[in-house]
This record gives sequence, C-alpha cells and structure tokens, in this order.
Amino acid sequence: MATVASVYEIARFIRKPEDIIEEFFSAKDSKKKSQRPRPKAKRVWASLEKTGEEVIHEIFEEALQRDPSNNKEWVVLVDGDPHQIKTFKKLSKKFSVKLTIICDIIHVLEYLWCASQILNDEKELNLWVSNKLSQILNGKSSFVASGIRRSATCRQLKNREPIDSCAKYLLNHSKYLKYNEYLEKGYPIATGVIEGACRYLIKDFIPITGARWSLKGAEAVLKLRAIKISGDFLVYWKFYEQQQYIKNHKILYQTPSVLEN
Repeated sequence: MATVASVYEIARFIRKPEDIIEEFFSAKDSKKKSQRPRPKAKRVWASLEKTGEEVIHEIFEEALQRDPSNNKEWVVLVDGDPHQIKTFKKLSKKFSVKLTIICDIIHVLEYLWCASQILNDEKELNLWVSNKLSQILNGKSSFVASGIRRSATCRQLKNREPIDSCAKYLLNHSKYLKYNEYLEKGYPIATGVIEGACRYLIKDFIPITGARWSLKGAEAVLKLRAIKISGDFLVYWKFYEQQQYIKNHKILYQTPSVLEN
C-alpha cells in the first residue's frame, strides 16, 4: 500500500452549493470548469516503505518551507480516515500551524450512492442523491444522516448496512463537512490532485503486466517518478552527478598516486 501526498498552492475559487450540484448532475459542460484556477508549485510524492505519519510529517516540512512565517491559509483534504485526521491534528500542534481539514466531497458522494441504491428505485437515484448532496453542501450533513436512518427504520429494511455506514460517516465527520463555509472562502473540496497522482504516479507503473518489484526497488522508482513529475529532475540529476563525483572520482584527482595501484 502506497501513501501518496501532494503540496501545492492555489487561488481561491468561490462557489455556491448550486454550482457543485450542476457540475455533478448537469448534462451540459459547465463553462466554469475552464475558469477553475490550477494548482501552482505542485509537488507530489509517494512511499511504500514509510508510514502514513512519516509521509504526513513530510507534508508539514514541505509546506513550512513555502510558508515559514505561517501567513497563508492551510487547507488539508483527506478521505476521512480517522487515524489520518488524528495525525494531522497532532502535527499541527507540534508545528503550531492552524489547519482547515476538509473531507473529500467525492467520498461523501460514494456513501450517498450506496445508500440511495437501497432506499430508491433506479429512476429516483439521481434525484435523491442530488437532493441529499445539496443539503450536505448547505451544512446539513447531520440532518441528512438522521433522515436516512429514520427512513430505513420506517421501511423496516433488513439490508440497511450501506445506510448506516453513510449516516455514521456523516455524523462522525460533521466537523469536516462544512462545505457551505468552505465554498464561501474559496477552498477546494475534492482531492482531484491526489486521485490523479495515484493514477500517473502509482498505477501507471506498479501494476503493469509482468512486473515484479522488490520493496526497495519500487520505492526507488517511485522517488524518481515523483521527482520527474514535480519538475525537479534536472536539479536532482545535477546534484546526483556532483555526489557521484565526490564519492567516486574526486579523491583520484586529489591523490594521483592512487591511480598507480
């Protein structure tokens, strides 16, 4: 299992809940997609050897290099893993950094779709999900959670596990689902950068047909791919050549007599 991370800077993109609903459920291509600000100074990396906490520690180190005076707003997008959130909170105290932790809206959608398939007919799926998503985007995640549980109870559904899982997620993560506030501040609410990195950094080479990786070998290639993708390869290669010269060649020129042996 690889842990993938990214640090980048991005301009605010202020939207309304209705804009998000239109993006997900409108049949037409939204013109606002072309106006979306793009991440800048993006650095991505991943590790198979390091723990999640070690990778998160690297995230803080990278971000602090960009904002040593702590003048910028730090937004962290997560999938909702409790241990991950706990680690971010712990390290934010260690580094004295104020974080806004946001759960990825795509994960919320996945839970809603699973719950909808139990509660609704196929014709009503889209309408139900868009309605519940709209309520969540307006800051009513707890209301949605209690509503779908109550609906399952009233119908006496036996297969209600997807519904309870959805409600539990919404209630346990309500602190990080204040999308109405995030949208007003122009914060991102989806982990598209990470999802993309998982594809082109990990999936495009690790699971290729016929490949057999040792942990050490896969980690080394991951590092090289991350350096290349982040646009740092030329700087890295210059550093690498310099280190190889110091390690293998410099002593030969300083002490020519060793060449005689």
